[in-house]
Parts: sequence; structure tokens; C-alpha cells
Amino acid sequence: MSGVLRTVNRVVLALAGLVLLVLGGSVLAVGLGASPPSWWIHDGRHDVLVSAADRARWRDDGWFWPTVIAALAVLVLLALWWLSAQLRRRRLAEVLVETGDGEGALLRGRAMENVLAGEAETLDGVDRAQVVLTGRRGAPQARVDLTLAPHAAPSDALHQLSTDTLARGRESAGLASLPATVRLRAAKHRAERVS
Repeated sequence: MSGVLRTVNRVVLALAGLVLLVLGGSVLAVGLGASPPSWWIHDGRHDVLVSAADRARWRDDGWFWPTVIAALAVLVLLALWWLSAQLRRRRLAEVLVETGDGEGALLRGRAMENVLAGEAETLDGVDRAQVVLTGRRGAPQARVDLTLAPHAAPSDALHQLSTDTLARGRESAGLASLPATVRLRAAKHRAERVS
């Protein structure tokens, strides 16, 4: 998950949690006998959220309740989609290495990520590298973030990464292919003083 999506995820979770905490806490407080302000949605302990008069007011409009139900259904589907996205594993825990005997061996995903990142950092013009393996253990995919030095040529770094680092990783694990998504960034550096 990229940094922006992670930040949005945290902000949405914080706001939803705050809204639910305030609303739930207020309903609990009123239910326990606290007197709410005059503008609040509850009048007292035995009040309901949607009164019979409010429900009957929209009965003549045939579009209102189907629209409300459809909007709530969409919200439930979005919540379920978000929940499944949170529960889905991001990183690959193990990689199946072909040993030639038909059984194979399991390699820790983090170990392979660290080796690939270490080799990528030795390439000319690469300051930092980060590798994350996703997919299935028999067909992993790599997400590579490279931070390039100011003097680096992006095309050269990308070529070296694919022909050297990723090719060696694919061959050493006995994989048919190792598709990769590469994101390049420039390293921040101070401006040089010209005299």
C-alpha cells in the first residue's frame, strides 16, 4: 500500500471512529438518563431516532425509501470491500523454490526481499532500494522502490535492475518469471553553491 493510501486509510478510520464514538456515547448517555441539549437528535430516554410521523411523511413519495435502502446497501458493500482489503495479506510470507526433486523448498519471503534490495542497492546510481513480494508463493511478484542518486540515469538503473538483480533472483529461486513493478524516485539533495 502506498504512503498516500495508508494516510487516507488512517484518516478515514480516525474520522469514522470519532463519529461512531460521539454518536454511540451520546445515545448511551441519554439512555442512562442524561438530559440532552435542545438541538440534539434525542429528547429523552424513551425517544426513538425516527418517529412514526417522520416515517409516514415520506410514504407518499415512492422514491424516498428505495433510495435510502439503496444508499445503505452501497455503504454496506463499500464497508465489506474495505474490510476485505484490510484482511488481505499484503506481503508474501514464503516463496516456493524449485529443487528439481518434485517437492520444492520454502524460502522466507522477507529473506528474498532483503537479498533483492541489498543487490539493488549495489547498482550504480541507486541510493536506497526496497522490495516487497506479493502474489502466490509459486508465482511471486515484486514491487521495487528505488531511490536514485542525483547523477543516476533512470533508464540505466532500470535496465541493470531487470537484467542483473531480478534475473538472478528469478534464477536462484527457480522461478519461471518474476514480474516486477518498479517505482523510481530521486534522492533529495542540497543545492550546490556556485561561486
